[in-house]
Amino acid sequence: MKYFLLIAAVLVALPAHAAVEVLACEPEWAALATEIGGKLVNAESATTPQQDPHYIQARPSLIAKTRRAALVICTGADLEVGWLPLLLRQAGNAGVQPGQQGYLNAADFVELLEKPASVDRALGDIHPYGNPHLQTDPRNIAKVAAALADRLAAIDAPNAATYKQRYADFAERWQAAVERWTAAVAPLKGKQVVTHHKGWVYAESWAGLVEVGNLEPKPGLPPSAAHLAELLDQLKGRPVSLIIRSTYEDAKASEWLASRISVPYVVLPHTVGSVPGTDDLFKMFDVLVKTLLEAKP
Repeated sequence: MKYFLLIAAVLVALPAHAAVEVLACEPEWAALATEIGGKLVNAESATTPQQDPHYIQARPSLIAKTRRAALVICTGADLEVGWLPLLLRQAGNAGVQPGQQGYLNAADFVELLEKPASVDRALGDIHPYGNPHLQTDPRNIAKVAAALADRLAAIDAPNAATYKQRYADFAERWQAAVERWTAAVAPLKGKQVVTHHKGWVYAESWAGLVEVGNLEPKPGLPPSAAHLAELLDQLKGRPVSLIIRSTYEDAKASEWLASRISVPYVVLPHTVGSVPGTDDLFKMFDVLVKTLLEAKP
């Protein structure tokens, strides 16, 4: 009896496996890390679903989280260029610097669209590596998931088999969902849309939507009265079906244009949690597809 009590005492004294600390730059990657890692990871997002990921502050709390992280996963393609380098520098965590095992850019694993032939800041917020808003195409999520599973398995080798098993389960469920969503959006192919910001090109490429205008005169610049008047003139006679914006973008411009060309405007979920009912990646695309299909000009 004493022997078994001793063994029990030793087992109780052994420290539990600490969860892998994951800091994601955006909520979609925190959600994906949780899908792949489950209870093996503690994933947090540096940005909220209501924030524009281009512009946030490297607050002390974020620096502390970066210092503790075993993995930092971001979109990359310069989406976070205004704040992430400072965050990494201030944290002083050698393991999560670019080029290290603890740093992962989603953009490295997908084909980026809208790569500029040249970069001229006079043209607005132009990203030199291509459009970084890749998370709005569900096929890209699958590619990043595979890379993330491999990276978690490398960082936390004793649990590598669990990460691989969880990834296989996620990949199977995700592929089935992508096929369902793709079939659902098929009737939208060729529909013309106007967007607030050029943040939907991947969703448009996947769904076959045709972008014919932007509310911003240049990427990153707020809509101006002169630009909206010019855009209104350009859209005359065009069969525009929809105006799209994200939750963190001001509604005034889309409301103004919608009232003048008599088409609906919608707020699509650009990330997990950005609109009601989008608590995970599956629900995010469920709502995105449902919103697009229910919008009627």
